Amino acid sequence: MAQQGRRRGFGRKSKDAKLALLGAVPLFSACTKRDLSRIASLVEEVEAPQGRVLMRQGDPGRQCFVIAEGRAKAAMRGRGSASLGPGDFFGEMALLDQGPRTATVTAETDMQLLVLGSREFFSLLDAVPGVAQRIMRGLAERLREVERPQPQH
Repeated sequence: MAQQGRRRGFGRKSKDAKLALLGAVPLFSACTKRDLSRIASLVEEVEAPQGRVLMRQGDPGRQCFVIAEGRAKAAMRGRGSASLGPGDFFGEMALLDQGPRTATVTAETDMQLLVLGSREFFSLLDAVPGVAQRIMRGLAERLREVERPQPQH
């Protein structure tokens, strides 16, 4: 796991903006505003300089990242790459299984990130079981969407 940048508060990011960023993560899509506030209290606000490798494909995952500011490139061996920007997220499945990363993500610009670790995530689930139920509901919705037949063109 690549080291993270220094931590600091996002003076420019309001609490509502932070909740909106977290609420856009599909894993948290069924969570209430109160749940999102709890999650927000557990995230670290991290700066990452341009060129920093945020996660490397194949390494074990223990964190989820939400981009508050800046841009990153996600590259998967043999599958190309994607550009990520504010509001995008990556690594969310690692919160559930700490499995290997499926892509390498590198900061293309200086970045500000919200980072949630699996230890903090599971402490929240232990303390507030209703959050786990809502997360499972969100996951079920995502699976149904993926399995839904796509129209033929």
